[in-house]
Amino acid sequence: MNLVFGKYVPLNSVLHRVDPRSKIIALFVLLVAIFVPDSWWAYLALSLFCILLCALSKISAKTVLKTFKPLIFMMVFLLVINCLSIKTGDVLAEAFGFAVYSDAVFNTLKTVVRLLLMIIITTVLTATTKPLDLTLGIEYLLKPLRVVKFPVHEMAMMISIALRFIPTIIEETMRIMNAQKSRGVDFEEGSLKEKINAILSLIVPLFSVAFERAYELADAMEARGYVPGNARTRYKELKFGFIDAVYMLSAIAILAFSIFTKIYL
Repeated sequence: MNLVFGKYVPLNSVLHRVDPRSKIIALFVLLVAIFVPDSWWAYLALSLFCILLCALSKISAKTVLKTFKPLIFMMVFLLVINCLSIKTGDVLAEAFGFAVYSDAVFNTLKTVVRLLLMIIITTVLTATTKPLDLTLGIEYLLKPLRVVKFPVHEMAMMISIALRFIPTIIEETMRIMNAQKSRGVDFEEGSLKEKINAILSLIVPLFSVAFERAYELADAMEARGYVPGNARTRYKELKFGFIDAVYMLSAIAILAFSIFTKIYL
């Protein structure tokens, strides 16, 4: 299974049947839980919970790990910056007058773990929730803002479309790269300047494809009678169930444990 960030994966799993509002609320609770702790015990609990989510969604951890590949360069770059700027803690290694300190490595590891956990949680949400259900969930949660004339439905629609466009843009990028490779463009070999020029050559066709897809989507929505701001009826009504309550309470329990480790550990 080729999982792309932001792409819905039609499977028959427990998480696919969870109410989208519960998943969205749990997402934000878990994002807060990721940035609260300083203890590795909390990160261990979060990691185990993410593994459980992958198992419940029937998406293998190996498949999810494939989404981390584009972040390797950023992680290495972050490690280099921290090693150059952080000079506290114990000296782990020293060569040619340059020393690597423990705080630089630990801070990098914490940042990387937080980033990976965020990606896993967000990927599970988008992979187990249909774009339409995601739009409905966001709209229901933003309903109180209608009191101040906030365009709730339009905002929910824009967020859903943006998430849906992520896998489309990634797939179009790979298609354009393969087409240019067949014409002799090399994205892996050559000097840094040549690699930058090769990547820049993707920008114009990628923007062209993105605008073309946007126009096609706008025409399709208009052909189906979609008018922003008009009152709309719902064929599908969202309902909370026992499994939704369990899912949210589990996320809240993880947040409580993160706060506990922050205070007492």
